[in-house]
Amino acid sequence: MERLKRLHPRAIDLSLGRMEALLSRLGRPQDRLPPVVHVAGTNGKGSTAAFLRAVAEAAGLRVHVFTSPHLVRFAERIRLSGALIEDEALAEFLARTERANAEKPVTFFEITAAAALLAFSETPADLLVLEVGLGGRFDATNVVAAPAVSVIAPVDLDHREFLGDDIGAIAAEKAGVLKPGRPAVIGRQGEAALAVIEGEAERLGAPLRVLGREFDAWPDRGGMVFQDEAGLLDLPAPSLFGGHQVDNAGLAIAAARALGDRRITPEAIAAGVAGATWPARMQRLTAGPLAEPARARGADLWLDGGHNPHAAAALAASLARMEARDGRPTTLIVGLLANKDAAGWFAPLVPLRPRVLTVGGYADAAAEPENLARVAQGLGLEAEACCELDGALARALAVQGPPPRVLIAGSLYLAGEVLSRSPETWPT
Repeated sequence: MERLKRLHPRAIDLSLGRMEALLSRLGRPQDRLPPVVHVAGTNGKGSTAAFLRAVAEAAGLRVHVFTSPHLVRFAERIRLSGALIEDEALAEFLARTERANAEKPVTFFEITAAAALLAFSETPADLLVLEVGLGGRFDATNVVAAPAVSVIAPVDLDHREFLGDDIGAIAAEKAGVLKPGRPAVIGRQGEAALAVIEGEAERLGAPLRVLGREFDAWPDRGGMVFQDEAGLLDLPAPSLFGGHQVDNAGLAIAAARALGDRRITPEAIAAGVAGATWPARMQRLTAGPLAEPARARGADLWLDGGHNPHAAAALAASLARMEARDGRPTTLIVGLLANKDAAGWFAPLVPLRPRVLTVGGYADAAAEPENLARVAQGLGLEAEACCELDGALARALAVQGPPPRVLIAGSLYLAGEVLSRSPETWPT
């Protein structure tokens, strides 16, 4: 894998030409896949994929899944018929793909996505949940000519250096996953994004079903309700924490029902909604070396990898509900990459007045803790820079008064550092 990273001078170079050429040399595995649900979007696509996988598996389907990035081990990206790929199989598929590539320029994401498609094509399954890496139109996953369903989760500003500076431009890239005549389910969108998606769907003749219009989902009496043209489903609360997960679960249910598979019953949907797992998305940490001092202090310790303003808004809403429920003071341990909109990330959290401790050292591209602290202070937050994670946690737990709620948040790289500390917390 280290060798594959050196095949292209840039980590991201959005294009389909290299990917299509490599797949041709591999015998076009993208043409030999089980039905594909292709999932794009700025925020929520990973959670939506997790709910969809859980619903399908509860229905008895064998499910392949491709997601990115990984948190601890690369194998998290490739789930073969229900289980993370074994190291031996991963090595074999990577070696075959490397030989076919013959040292031609190709990005790391492209060559590993090609290896994943090769593995999916040679392992029996009933469904492939295929998550876009970045954007959609020129993403390496966008090589499936006729997906069973395309999904676009909420679109917001992120990765502007690759996708564009406004919502319309970014939505156009996400809409690249729509295919002629193929059905698509669309998450709750702003007007600008929805207009672009609808325009592309009309051009392609792709029938759209939009959350809040053709179907809907909302919290109700401690659970959730899903509604479409077939009627209402009274369901348990989503297993993933946060009010926004009702929308993600609803999007996954609509995608599952669009497959038209009779095995996907209301009972399977309920079991999937209640049983989905997706690490580092408002995940409560109860195991591992960081959880031990928190438990000794009586503190709640949480982890979230949302790294853009839209994700921070969902995070703020979750924290507000938690504070209203138990009144615990909140301390945020925050790390963001230097290319992220730090002011936009902190802004939704300002009304909650959390204490902020900023950290670095978990990734080469991490923002300097001092810079992050200055941004937070400029918005009126109490913030200070810490050099690393363990010191920040010790400082958070040393606060006087009732046991705090501590949330480690911001970068998925930081989340990966947290989860990597112990095999007990490795994603499985």
